[in-house]
This record gives sequence, structure tokens and C-alpha cells, in this order.
Amino acid sequence: MSAPSAAGVYALLADGTTVEIREAGVGDFDAVREMHRAMSPDSTYLRFFSMSTAAAEREARRICREPAADHAALLAWLAGELIGVASYEARSPAREAEIAFAVADRAHHRGVATLLLEHLVSAARDQGVRTFTAEVLAENSAMLQVFADAGLRARRKTADGVTELAFDLPGDDADPGWEPYFDAVAAREGRADVASLRPVLAAESVAVVGASRRPESVGRSILHNIVTGGYTGRVYAVNPHADELEDVPCVPSPAALPEPVDLAVISVPAPALLGAAEECGKRGIRALVVITSGLDAAGRAALLACCRRHGMRLVGPNCFGVAVPGIGLDATFAASHPASGIAGLAVQSGGVGIALLEQFTRLGIGISSFASLGDKSDVSGNDLLAWWEQDPATRLAVLYLESLGNPRKFGRTARHVGASMPILTVDAGRSEAAQRAAASHTGHPRGAVRAGRHHRHPRRRRADRGGGAAGQPAGARRGPGRDRVQRGRGGGAGRRRVLRRGPARGGAGQERSGRATPAAAARRGGRRAGRYHGSRGTGRVPPLPRAGRGGRRRGRGPSAHRAHCDR
Repeated sequence: MSAPSAAGVYALLADGTTVEIREAGVGDFDAVREMHRAMSPDSTYLRFFSMSTAAAEREARRICREPAADHAALLAWLAGELIGVASYEARSPAREAEIAFAVADRAHHRGVATLLLEHLVSAARDQGVRTFTAEVLAENSAMLQVFADAGLRARRKTADGVTELAFDLPGDDADPGWEPYFDAVAAREGRADVASLRPVLAAESVAVVGASRRPESVGRSILHNIVTGGYTGRVYAVNPHADELEDVPCVPSPAALPEPVDLAVISVPAPALLGAAEECGKRGIRALVVITSGLDAAGRAALLACCRRHGMRLVGPNCFGVAVPGIGLDATFAASHPASGIAGLAVQSGGVGIALLEQFTRLGIGISSFASLGDKSDVSGNDLLAWWEQDPATRLAVLYLESLGNPRKFGRTARHVGASMPILTVDAGRSEAAQRAAASHTGHPRGAVRAGRHHRHPRRRRADRGGGAAGQPAGARRGPGRDRVQRGRGGGAGRRRVLRRGPARGGAGQERSGRATPAAAARRGGRRAGRYHGSRGTGRVPPLPRAGRGGRRRGRGPSAHRAHCDR
């Protein structure tokens, strides 16, 4: 975790709400003073050990000084309102610093202090601080619990109703003393990720923004799939030129929606996207799935900034949609509904998503939840792994990724989740053609991203000695055991198939021409290059019925399927 700058970083609270963490400045004086003045008498006493009416003014002056090496202050902002303050003051010697926290009354029990502590640790390490100290009233059980759960070894002494604590910050990242802290941070992030994804994967209301009157359009196909998929939540359509589509009443804009829905699926032309997202944010919508493609780097950055400003999670852009068969939600433009089952599936390529949804249905595995990540501006494979770990319907995790934004976090998350279920990761983009396809989603060549650490079933390690271990170069060759994964016809040395022939590029890209129907997108052929990695898991996948012959493919059978899951 990097220390926040004056520009700020965004993070998730325990309830999934997005907040901005940034350094305090001179211009924040009024906001800091007013937050402390608004604190209840009990909160004021627990923070300052007194009821002084001058405490808010003094604290605001201390917090809002010019930055220097011997002190730092961080602010937590929620929708433009200051809800938390954290600071440290270095003592002599400078490697020791006293820390203090204050949280607005309305933001208690949401993880604000915990989040600020994590960022304060990063800021202090950058300045060479190696020990934190704090004084807490013994009756302030909430703050004491924050320190106890932080994963840092603490020395404590209580006298006269005051508990004095000291935390030694370990050395470099290789110091094993960091492991409990990193585990605590990962656990908190996982819980926050799950809470933030509920509007996406457990949505109680959905709106389709850009549902067209043309039945063959992407937006209309998505609305049709939601209505015919058995979804029991509330459904709305946004189209200024229609009164009703698929028996769903239409409203002219997101601002006119009768309620702030959990999820908005947006399929509009690229020039209109940012305006639609802004309206969704102002209406209080909690998450977006953006199908629209054709955004450049500046457009993607502006979309993400809009979502973070309004506290919305973002799936996409340039994606194929999401589906949760267990609740009847099929917010994709696939030609058929996926079957409900045990596999959590996340892909970046919409074409691969279409192919895998069909195959998992045909093989009888089924889908617990599906997300097409597209450009992966916000929601990532790490978020989906956290969701699947707590989802009782998911017993197998499958990811087809063209890039890893944070390989270290992915490795840590996969190791943790892999203890309870098998994980199959397709590390795509190895061939020249696949790297070009990956660049269309991520904006950079796949070779620029390291693969990180993958975890394998022990029976497969002998066949795969050459790749994937910690410290292995990203382009290292794999052992011969990998070559047994179904080779593509006519492909070169790095060519593989993903279970069947499928579209080579994301289905969302069909929106550009407006001529390709969902069925046509599903029929498009092509092969994607990739390498398969597995994650060790104790979860078992039930035997599958042997698939019969179909065209040029031979059924693989349950033993072959289990081997793929174990890798």
C-alpha cells in the first residue's frame, strides 16, 4: 500500500463505501475544525481527555500545518464531507512518532480509523519512522480494538485509566514481521470488496441505460435477457424515445429513475457515456456495468474518476456484462441464459466469456456468478476472488485475465482463497496476436505485466517445474505438462484453446457498428492464446457427466476436467 499524496487515493470502507484519503493542507482548516466541533461530548472527551471548547481550534491548527518530515496528517473524505483525521508527530529520536485519530460521529463503526491507520503506516515508513506510540483512555474500547486488529505487535501498559501502546514497524518488505499486518490488511480489504460488490452480484434493482427500440441492439438484448432470465428484482429501462420496452416502463434519463437502483448497465455511444455515468452518480446508483467500448485512456480515467467521486463500483468499460443465475440475473447480451451451478467465472475478453458460458452450461458445471471485466478499470479478479470465497454457491473459481494490475495482491489473495476451492487462472496474452488483443483491453502490451505467483496442486508441480514460482521471470517457459491442454488447430508454439472455439475479441466491441447481433457475436470464430495455471485447493468438484461427440470435439469426461481444475 502506497502512502497517499496531496492528490489523494481512493479506498473502501467496511461497508463497501468509497472514500478518498489525502494529505491535510492549510486550506483544510475550516473543515477539520468543524468536524471536531460537531463531535458529541463523549467523542470529544475520548479524543482529547477533556471537554475543552478550544480543543477543536487547536487541533485544526496542528493538523493543517505545512507538511514536514516530522509530522503528517491524513484526511478521509466521503462525498465531499470530512469524516476522519489521522496524524503522527515524530519525537526525538525521529524514528518514533505518536499517533492520534478522530472520526466523525456519523461515520463510527465503518472502519474509518482502521483504513487511516493503514495509510498512516505507509506514510511513516516513507519517512523512516519505526515505532508508533499512542495514549488511549481505557474506556475507549473501540479505538483499542482498532489497534488490536491491526496485525502489529503492540506493547501496552495501563495506569490511571490511560493505556499506553507502542507498535514497532518491521523493516523492509522481506521482514517476516509484516506477515500478520499484511494478512490483517488483506482480510479487511476482502470484507470491503465483498460489501462493495453486493450491488453488482446481489442486486435488488437494475436499470439498463441505453435500451434501444431495435431488438438486435446490445442494450435491448441485455434488457431482454434480464426480463426473460427469471430476475425477480425491480427492472427499469432508460430510453428518451420509448414508453415501454420488453414490458418494462421507460424513463428518459437516469435522473428520472423512480429510485436509486443498485446496478445500472450502460450501453450508450462513447461520447454520451460520461454524461450518463454522472447522472447515475447524482441519482445515488451504487454500481455501473459499462458495455460501451471505444474509450481512450483519458476517457477511461474520466469515467473512473466519476465513479469514485460518487462512490460507485465500475465493471468495465468495454465488457460483456454480468450474470448471477442463482437470482435470475443475466445482464449480458449472450444468445442464451447460462445455467446455474458452482463455478465463479471472470474474463476480460467478451468473446471468451460467451464461449465459456456455453461450455460450462454444456458440461453441467454451471455458473454461480459471472463478470466480464473488459478494460478492468476498477473491479478486478482480486475482487471476484474475495466474493467467491464467501459465496456458498461457488466451489470453483475460473479467471481468464490478460493483465494483472497488482500481481503481489493477486498471489496473496489466490493463496488464501485456494485453501477452500480450486482456482483455474488462464494467463492470456502470450502470443503476438493475443498480446495485441490484450492491449485492446488494458492499453499496454501483456508482456509489460509480470505474472506474479500462482499456486499449483502438488500432483502437477513435477510437470510444471519451469514456471509460475515466486521470482520466476514472466516470460519463462513452462514445463511439458502444460502442453497437454487442448492445442488449437494450426496454432504455433504458444497456441492453446480455451475448451472450444470462441470469438477472439470482446463481444462488447460489436456495439460500435450496431450491426452484429448477440447470436452473430457468439458464432464468430477465433482462438485465444494463453497458459493455464492452477491454485491448490481443498475444495472438491463433483464428477461431471461425460460429454458426447459434438462436431470435431471429443467429450473430455470427469477425470480430464478434474485435472484441469487441479492445475
